[in-house]
Amino acid sequence: MFESLYHGVIRFSRRQDAPYYLSLLSFVESFILPFPPPDVMLAPMAVAQPTRAMRFAALTLTFSVLGGLVGYLIGAFLFDLAAPYIGAWGYQPAFDTATGWFEQWGFWAVMVAGFSPVPYKIFTIAAGVLQLALIPFVLASIIGRGARFFLVAWCLARFGPAIERKLMRYIEQIGWAIVGALLIAIVVYSL
Repeated sequence: MFESLYHGVIRFSRRQDAPYYLSLLSFVESFILPFPPPDVMLAPMAVAQPTRAMRFAALTLTFSVLGGLVGYLIGAFLFDLAAPYIGAWGYQPAFDTATGWFEQWGFWAVMVAGFSPVPYKIFTIAAGVLQLALIPFVLASIIGRGARFFLVAWCLARFGPAIERKLMRYIEQIGWAIVGALLIAIVVYSL
């Protein structure tokens, strides 16, 4: 079942209009609950068209950050409307984690969000709620999300389907390892 689904996604990834769907997914994923991360579309597109993988990563990054700005605005001005959905859809623990990270690390929390298993949309809304400075928020989003998307695209374009299966199997562990490394770097930098 999953093999046929995988091949269907690869076929879809070769369509001429696939970059528009990737852009749309990247945009709305940054602020609408629950939506899958853009990696689910970026990965097969990078495998299907390796010469365009970096372009796909750039599209994903651009629209993810633009969507992140919408999430920030929701947090800053419409949180009363969004709060019930955060709880109802089971995102309250992730939201609490994100706000705790912001209170402790600020700018660095957004960078970590790019690799964290906590959904980016939670960070964008929390950043708005906590009134994180907008320019640092955007810069950290570009660095964190950019590192993630370009790494995924490069690995899949370079190593193809063989690494894709391994990457998707261990993505949670890889994400936590990177978060751990970033946290260690932040602590060392702070000292």
